[in-house]
Amino acid sequence: MNRRNFIQIAFVTGAGVLIGEKSMAVTLAGKRAFNIVEADVAELQALMQSGKLSSRQLVGAYLARIRAIDKSGPHINSIIELNPDAASIAAALDKERKVQGPRGPLHGIPVLLKDNIATADKMQTTAGSLALVGVKPPRDAFLVTKLREAGAVILGKTNLSEWANLRSTRSTSGWSGRGGLTRNPYALDRNTSGSSSGSGAAIAASLATLGVGTETDGSIISPSSINGLVGIKPTLGLISRNGIIPIAHSQDTAGPMARTVTDAALLLTALAGIDARDAVTAENMDKAHDYTKFLDADGLKGARIGVVRSNFGGRNDLVSAVVEEALNVLAAKGAILIYPVELPNVAKYGQTELEVLYFELKADMEAYLAEFAPGSSIKTLQDIIDFNIKNAKREMPFFGQEHFLKAVAKGGLDTKEYKDALENNRRYSREEGIDKVLKEHKLDALVAPSNGPAWLTDFIKGDASGGGFSGPAAVAGYPHITVPAGFVYGLPAAISFVGTAWSEPTLIRLAYAFEQATKHRRAPTFSKSLNRNPAMD
Repeated sequence: MNRRNFIQIAFVTGAGVLIGEKSMAVTLAGKRAFNIVEADVAELQALMQSGKLSSRQLVGAYLARIRAIDKSGPHINSIIELNPDAASIAAALDKERKVQGPRGPLHGIPVLLKDNIATADKMQTTAGSLALVGVKPPRDAFLVTKLREAGAVILGKTNLSEWANLRSTRSTSGWSGRGGLTRNPYALDRNTSGSSSGSGAAIAASLATLGVGTETDGSIISPSSINGLVGIKPTLGLISRNGIIPIAHSQDTAGPMARTVTDAALLLTALAGIDARDAVTAENMDKAHDYTKFLDADGLKGARIGVVRSNFGGRNDLVSAVVEEALNVLAAKGAILIYPVELPNVAKYGQTELEVLYFELKADMEAYLAEFAPGSSIKTLQDIIDFNIKNAKREMPFFGQEHFLKAVAKGGLDTKEYKDALENNRRYSREEGIDKVLKEHKLDALVAPSNGPAWLTDFIKGDASGGGFSGPAAVAGYPHITVPAGFVYGLPAAISFVGTAWSEPTLIRLAYAFEQATKHRRAPTFSKSLNRNPAMD
């Protein structure tokens, strides 16, 4: 493939970046050009099945776009490492398709993984930290095995907020010592949010078809919403946590980040499964589905949806105005809106959530390092702390490691303090929280603005986020889906759908019906800034 067919970039002074059409196109059989921007799984599979496009060509097109947009041009800096074997894997899958047919809908589809998901290949798994540079896991994370079995091509690893953003109380999301800063493709001076920042920016910019993020509290939902994506934070246990660099096993999960609900449902189907190494996945014995079966454009009809008014206004005022319009769409499509509905007892686990994360971080990190970083000098959380101190100029030029220091001082998981905090979290987020309000009002789901719009990146003050709706579902371990709902001065705004445990089918049905009624998703324009005063031009 001629590199000139892909890379032609023109800069617009003071505004954004226009990417020439040839930089977005792959030449199909028959010489017709196909634009990969916003291309979804169904489109790509139809082309590959017809013989007009190969997975090898598709990988080449994404790699060229990464060179043009991620590593130069607007320089989003979302990808921390590329898989050197991606092209050969794609070529082998092309041969398999011709002989045996496709394995399923992800056959030959390029996927990007957050760099805290272990892969036993030529790539590293570092959580963005220089402390783990050179460490290569002895085996794949279970979810990676699932993706390979489905025929997906692991294209590379994405940057993240280092250590999944539980290092400092004053962090800048999207920054890691190894990867540097990931920039928001909708406005390059604004933040991508964390911790799945690289996955959010990369999939928004069409650097791969699908992305996988991870979440403890908000790390799929927030970067998905801020980058105009569909993000699914599933029920704890639907996707195995084994092989993911941890924060806390009581809340950690991986999940899909995609440009459409359909693609997110396809990816969730591939990722879900029972893993003998992760006991909690046994709970999904009868829960995993082909989630595409729940894509119903009329899925809002008759649905009872509670509107969580406490998450409107305040720092969410601009996004709230957008979501008010979204509520009108829900009602017009037949949903029964119940409000005001408020989640009870949220304040009762505000502090104990963090306490549980501290205890589990210390224990879970040591367990991960023992299995997935054999031979490394980094064996405990204290070793990471010591490394950061010794390499402070590279690892702590902007912010410290206050969370790490508090976590390392905690006792074991057998202490009363930990057990009481965990029980408190589960009680008030589940049966006396989400489940309580759903039962009282006979609701199918709760809705609210996902969070405020993207903030200006500021290494001096740190993040200026606020107004997020991720906490209740994160602490409960319940599912949460964010869907594009419009724009605020060119920045994506989103609506959240939250339900009880294992209610992914219901939430996907609601989210898909809303998406099909609105279709708010738009590709980014790579503007340098949206914080301009025209009077000063």
